[in-house]
Amino acid sequence: MGIETALPDRKGKVFCELPKETNSRSKRSRRRQRKVCRVQKLYETCKEVFSSCGAGIVPPPGDVEKLASVLNSMKLEDVGLNPEMSCFRTEAPDEAPKITYLHLYDCEKFSIGIFCLPPSGVIPLHNHPGMTVFSKLLFGSMHIKSYDWAVDSPCNPCNPSANANPSQIQHPGVQLAKVKVDADFTAPCNSSILYPAAGGNMHCFTALTACAVLDVLGPPYSDPEGRDCTYYFDFPFTNFSVDGVSVPEEERKATHGSKRGRNLRTLL
Repeated sequence: MGIETALPDRKGKVFCELPKETNSRSKRSRRRQRKVCRVQKLYETCKEVFSSCGAGIVPPPGDVEKLASVLNSMKLEDVGLNPEMSCFRTEAPDEAPKITYLHLYDCEKFSIGIFCLPPSGVIPLHNHPGMTVFSKLLFGSMHIKSYDWAVDSPCNPCNPSANANPSQIQHPGVQLAKVKVDADFTAPCNSSILYPAAGGNMHCFTALTACAVLDVLGPPYSDPEGRDCTYYFDFPFTNFSVDGVSVPEEERKATHGSKRGRNLRTLL
C-alpha cells in the first residue's frame, strides 16, 4: 500500500477563507463560495462538537447528529475535487494502487482529511484508539469491513476487567474480535460513525470503483499521547483457541481472531 499526503498551506486556525469577488453574479464565484462555505461550516461544527472532548470521550448524541448532518450534505465538488483527477486513476496496472491523502486541517481536538482511492485501492485493517470517527463517502463505491473487540475476551483492551493469564493464551498477540460491518456502500449515502469501543473501531476500506472518503477524527492520531495507528491481520476464529473464552454459537460465524500485525505506518 502506498499513501501520498498533500498538505495545503494553512495560516491560523481556519484553513480556508471566503474568496474575494469582483463580479458577484459570476457563477464560478458563487460555486467557489459555496464550496468554501460548506468546508468552513464543517470546520466550525467540528470545533464546536469536539471542544470538550478528548481520548475515549464521545460527543453527546445531539452533537454527533449535528456533525453527521453536515457531512451527509457534502458532495465531492464541495471539497474542490472531481472524478477525473489523477489521484483517482491507477497509473501502473502491475503495481498496487496508490492512495492519496489530502490533509485539510488538524489540531489537538480533531482532524479533517480526504482519502482518494483509485479502483481496487485498499486501506488495510487498522484501529482508531480512543477516537470517534466520522467517514463520508463523497463519490464512488467501496467495501467496508469493520470489527469491534469481543466484550468478554480477556485480551480486549477496552475491557477494564480483563486480566488474562498469559499462560492461558495459546497464541500471543491474538485478540478476539467480532465483525460489525461487512458490506458495500455507494455514494450518495449517510456518514458512518465509529466510537472508541463500538461501531467498528477497526476497519478496512476496499475501493470497488474510484472513490473518495472524507474523514473527521476526534481526537486525531498522536504518537506522544499513545494514539498511534496499528494494523491487523484477520483470521477465522476457528484457527485459534484461547482457554476460558466463551463465544455464543450464534456469534461464532461472525467472530474472528484479529491477529495484531506490526505497526506498518501512521496514516495521519
